[in-house]
Amino acid sequence: MAVLETHKLDIGYQRKGKQAVVQSGLDLELRAGELVCLIGPNGSGKSTLLRTLAGLQKQLKGSVQIDKTDISKLSQSKKALKFALVLTDKIEVDNATVYDIVAFGRQPHSNWWGKQNRNDETLILDSIDMVHMSTFKERFFCELSDGEKQRVMIAKALAQDTPIIMLDEPTAHLDLPNRVEIMLLLHRLAHKTDKAILLSTHELDLALQAADRIWLMSKNGLECGVPEDLVFDGSFNRAFESQYYFFNASNGNFSMNYPMTKNVWVTGNKTRMYWTLRALARAGYMVVQGAETEIQVDQDSWKIDDMKFTSIKDLLEYLENKNAV
Repeated sequence: MAVLETHKLDIGYQRKGKQAVVQSGLDLELRAGELVCLIGPNGSGKSTLLRTLAGLQKQLKGSVQIDKTDISKLSQSKKALKFALVLTDKIEVDNATVYDIVAFGRQPHSNWWGKQNRNDETLILDSIDMVHMSTFKERFFCELSDGEKQRVMIAKALAQDTPIIMLDEPTAHLDLPNRVEIMLLLHRLAHKTDKAILLSTHELDLALQAADRIWLMSKNGLECGVPEDLVFDGSFNRAFESQYYFFNASNGNFSMNYPMTKNVWVTGNKTRMYWTLRALARAGYMVVQGAETEIQVDQDSWKIDDMKFTSIKDLLEYLENKNAV
């Protein structure tokens, strides 16, 4: 079920009385129980779209509806009951515990004095538990690592108990293990809580694995779909087209466009072949079937010209000497 929809939405800015349109004619829907990743090159409008959907920036044209109600007709207090927003800015708070920070998420539901009832306390503790921070609830927020702080901010959004959670670059300041954990956590939370979770990210490889759907933005527009469908139809290559790299549909990564001036044919063990081809491309070798030079990749070695090598380094040195002759 769609909890957020846009109709013929134009996003951008007003500059000196003139409109600067970033994206136009967007018809989008965000569904309950799904993790949607918003990705695209810099300058394609990801942050502008997120800010517009959150009501922080006025749309230039069209509408944004939450539960069939135009967002422009909602007061700030009503918006706070519809969606929670987690921004990329680092938060520094002294003398506030993890519990205190997460408790702020209950503010839209509390009375004028902000007094918590038993239901509030249960939701706060459940939210902390869902992000695996229960043992830290009495720790000061300022003492946590960046990854732990991000978990706390997600818990705060969960405690706000809205049908929609939006996050802007939630893994931007994290190392690889924490980036993976946060993406897996958000995927699990979307499915477990039936919330619609939308996040903007540059983590293309993680988005391809974790997202139920992807909103792929480029200067040519926005395409929506299941990650694998967008790979198969060439959408990623079109969105990230560059003379320096290309999207490799076989492994979901970006590969550099090396100048390739030599030919080689490679056969054998598939797992080791992937890494062999990477090394050969870096050294300027293009794989061409039937090329004069053939490499056989085995489980523990490489064979070429009746020679056997046990490391890529030795193989590359042999090829370099061979081509220097």
